[in-house]
Amino acid sequence: MFLPDAALRRSGVCIMRISELLQPPFLKVGLQAKEKEDVFEEMLDLFVDRGLIQDREAALQALFEREAKMSTGIAKWLALPHGKLEEARSLMMALGVSKTGIDYDSLDGEPVYVVLMVFAEVGNPGPHIEALAEISRLFSIPGFISEIRFAETAEAILDFIRKEET
Repeated sequence: MFLPDAALRRSGVCIMRISELLQPPFLKVGLQAKEKEDVFEEMLDLFVDRGLIQDREAALQALFEREAKMSTGIAKWLALPHGKLEEARSLMMALGVSKTGIDYDSLDGEPVYVVLMVFAEVGNPGPHIEALAEISRLFSIPGFISEIRFAETAEAILDFIRKEET
């Protein structure tokens, strides 16, 4: 379902398109969670409610196991919780925006406002690594995180990401 054309071939180089992985049902503007554990639950609902994840406990465990290694609150206002799932058949991604901030135990000690959750299939690290690299590239663009944080709609977020990918 998720990777129809997400990886494009240009000059022999694989280009990951985050905008093709993020679909409107997997974008939530107005997260209610105030703490990391609650945001995991809230974001996970986006996958569970649409039937993409059946084993909720395994997904939570994957997130918490990764989080135990080091906080995924990796940059100003951004958290990137991610994990690998046996039931994943392709890369799955969801993005949530909090208007009030989330106590996330971030590396910089600041609240998180943008959460990008990624699940990958076990045994196929390529797409996962490509997605993380493209996320890193996009979120290092000056002003990118602010545009996402203050966007009012899921479509505005997708439009902005598409613009930055071109």
